Amino acid sequence: MADEKESSESMIADVQKRITDAFDIFDHESNKTVDVREVGTIVRSLGCCPSEAELHDMLEEIEEEEPTGYIRFEKFLAMMTHVLMERRYKPSPEDIILKALMTLDVEHKGHLTQEEITKYMTTEGEPFTPEEMEEMLSAAVDPDKGVVLYKDYASAMALEET
Repeated sequence: MADEKESSESMIADVQKRITDAFDIFDHESNKTVDVREVGTIVRSLGCCPSEAELHDMLEEIEEEEPTGYIRFEKFLAMMTHVLMERRYKPSPEDIILKALMTLDVEHKGHLTQEEITKYMTTEGEPFTPEEMEEMLSAAVDPDKGVVLYKDYASAMALEET
């Protein structure tokens, strides 16, 4: 029983260290606050993939009563510890990512052009912002062929799970 408690405490300590390290990268003033606009990046860097609506709900939970534009570390740590310990917002597995990308390849050519992927990602579902699109393309486009070889991209996305 004591070993289980120690193991659980050790796991929580490890999770909280990961959260602290991620938060500190964006705490530019070293005052235990981050810009509210950075929270999504921090959350995703911790291996969580909430939708924009879910992220909005998370922010509502940790924002000050009078919004300041900044999130305090104490509130972020408590919320993210629960999120990570409950394994919420996990990324999709490789086979699901691959099926989704294959569905977009109506001609079954094994790749998507930058134009195709941009059209789908900016007009369907939760549209990507231009910045998100640029970031995705920089990671997804094969530099030699200039297209998204989605089998490779799905593998790379799945490998980034923590």
